[in-house]
Amino acid sequence: MKRPFLLGLTGSIGMGKSTVAAMFAAEGVPVFDADAEVRRLQGPGGALVGQIAAAFPGTCGPNGVDRAKLGAAVFGKPQALARLEAITHPAVRGARAGFLAAHADAPLVVLDIPLLFERVGRAEVDAVAVVSAPAAVQAARVLARPGMTPQKFAAILAVQMPDAQKRVAADYVIDTGGTHDATRAQVAALIAALRDRAP
Repeated sequence: MKRPFLLGLTGSIGMGKSTVAAMFAAEGVPVFDADAEVRRLQGPGGALVGQIAAAFPGTCGPNGVDRAKLGAAVFGKPQALARLEAITHPAVRGARAGFLAAHADAPLVVLDIPLLFERVGRAEVDAVAVVSAPAAVQAARVLARPGMTPQKFAAILAVQMPDAQKRVAADYVIDTGGTHDATRAQVAALIAALRDRAP
């Protein structure tokens, strides 16, 4: 039975993955955004708020999960993070299955998964595209974010597979170190190449 070609899209913090995902969407490619799904599940009235509130008291309120409080509750605590992932990952997988069913006729679907290599593994996709930029560009982007510090940036990088390793492991690399037009051209070329590769 024909199904879409599943392209996993990933990249370290500050590499421009969200921008690239938006470019795929603008070209008409269905994009499943794992982070956006987590925000929905943890937002006001979200399906996971009750479970998270029970597992991590004080992290939830009328607006759902307070991401800053939840982050503080699990940051640097492997057991707490594993407990959170045991709540979150099955729900995200279920949402992804529903998304794929809804787009079963598409030739190409992008699964935007930040920690694809670190948490999901490439077995669930047909190919992986890594969004990458020079380290200096990455650092400038990340450190310009509100509330970001060099220490926080270093801690985030410590739990992510190094960019150089991701590039080696990838089937495709999308370089965002240049202009938006240059990146958009890479995305368009990749879409053209993959639309004919549906399994």
